[in-house]
Amino acid sequence: MSTYKILNITELKQRLQQDDALQVIDIRDPASFEQGHIAGSTRVGNDNIAQFMAAADLDAPLVVVCYHGISSQGAAEYLHQQGFDDIYSLEGGYTAWAAAHG
Repeated sequence: MSTYKILNITELKQRLQQDDALQVIDIRDPASFEQGHIAGSTRVGNDNIAQFMAAADLDAPLVVVCYHGISSQGAAEYLHQQGFDDIYSLEGGYTAWAAAHG
């Protein structure tokens, strides 16, 4: 059984409108994040994962975003192992989000 769930663009858009506790992290490189990201998301990488983990709410839902929805699955698995219970990988990643919200 998977330790995380896959969330599509439509589901994420609905969750962002309905759930104030929803945490969205973007694991792409800093330059890509600066060029565009989901509003309210936080860029998390090897350089700041410890700070994120220290401040994060392990009980709140967490969505992991990458480029195409593949790397985020591994990151979601890792974060589940670190104590997050309600964790999602964004299907299609930021590429799909940007295409849908052009």
